[in-house]
Amino acid sequence: MIEESDSIEDAQSQLKRADHLLYVTLKYTRTVDVIKSIIKRFISAFDHSVEEMLEKSKDKKRIKTIPKSPIEKIELIKKIVKTKEMRDYIKFYYLLRTIDKATFKPREEYRKHVTLITPKHEVDVEKVKEFYEKTKEFVGFSHEFKGR
Repeated sequence: MIEESDSIEDAQSQLKRADHLLYVTLKYTRTVDVIKSIIKRFISAFDHSVEEMLEKSKDKKRIKTIPKSPIEKIELIKKIVKTKEMRDYIKFYYLLRTIDKATFKPREEYRKHVTLITPKHEVDVEKVKEFYEKTKEFVGFSHEFKGR
């Protein structure tokens, strides 16, 4: 069983790594592999944050068990927290997973406007920065979650 403080620390640790990848590594290497790595860190931060929220809900006796798979966890948290804000975060999480799983190709790799191209999405540095802010918001949201 994961301690809730470990989950939030792990989520924050993933955000720190993503921050470094975004503002240091990507600045100098400009490859889509770095963008993919950053997206994986965002997904991991989400997973740890959702784990923390489920732990709090379990402590408050709202749920009996915590599922093993990330998708089942997200679906369960969707049932627990029925706010528009949470629905938006879940849509965002699914977007990140879709981008991560999709086949991709680079555009302007090693240049200022490096972009990861998937069949449905284009992810450039500015988009990654937006993703970073949204992920930070969610980690803060999950940390303040009281298990209602």
